Amino acid sequence: MQKDSQHSETELENLLKQSIAEGFVEVPILPEIANKAFMLANDKESDASQMAQLIQSDPSLAGHVMRIANSAAYTPMANLTSLQQAIARLGMTTISEIAISAVINAKLFNTPGYEDYADLIWQQSLATSLWAKEVASHCNVNVEVAFLAGLIHSIGRPAVLQTLIDLAEQRNLPLNDEIVHQLEDNYWLIVSQMIVIRWRMPALVIETIQHIETPSTDKEAGQLAAVVNMARYAADAMLNDELADNFPQAAIDIVEFESADIQKLLTKKEQISERLTQLMA
Repeated sequence: MQKDSQHSETELENLLKQSIAEGFVEVPILPEIANKAFMLANDKESDASQMAQLIQSDPSLAGHVMRIANSAAYTPMANLTSLQQAIARLGMTTISEIAISAVINAKLFNTPGYEDYADLIWQQSLATSLWAKEVASHCNVNVEVAFLAGLIHSIGRPAVLQTLIDLAEQRNLPLNDEIVHQLEDNYWLIVSQMIVIRWRMPALVIETIQHIETPSTDKEAGQLAAVVNMARYAADAMLNDELADNFPQAAIDIVEFESADIQKLLTKKEQISERLTQLMA
């Protein structure tokens, strides 16, 4: 019986590796509005009316963005009545981040039996994106890219889950939670890199995710990878209600954070937690 189980596990991993090598991992189509929102936010020639028009093209998204923009986490004591007013108050970048977070989420993937876990993955990704924005603003690197890279750096996790579920169903193989998560841990990053390339993300976002395990001071992508790694640590600590006072030293050295910088960063915890609650709602 144990040999049969080990055989199934080996077969499942081999099938996953083959799917990755041959590009057969199921990658959902990136909603076009997400890419357009990011491009508008980074285009100095664009204006609030263009962003408002883009978001208003999807009434459901427009309502979602206005609800979050009007929340106490984003505009305390404010009563925003239009998208243009919200963009004027919060800025193109923040509104685009809210919109992008709404259209890129765990529900892009089909993970029956693992829906709650996929939601936790997404919660961690959102938290990472919010922390990445704060870390980036402290060390003078591209804040918008840091946010987007933090948001989608682990997009490979639900993709691996969906692929394993599909393969198990096709080959009538048993799914063991321990093995599923082990394979997810082993292959999520290569799949994340595959997805951002297939989604035609900006080159710097792709490079940043390619450097997640090899951050460095050599190039901007390496520095941004260190930012995302610090953000991942802060997100995990916040979600587990722990103190984020022991950041990875290699990342700290790359972003040149002093003790005072870390303490200043940690003052953002309550604000980030409130914004995360709104984005997850």
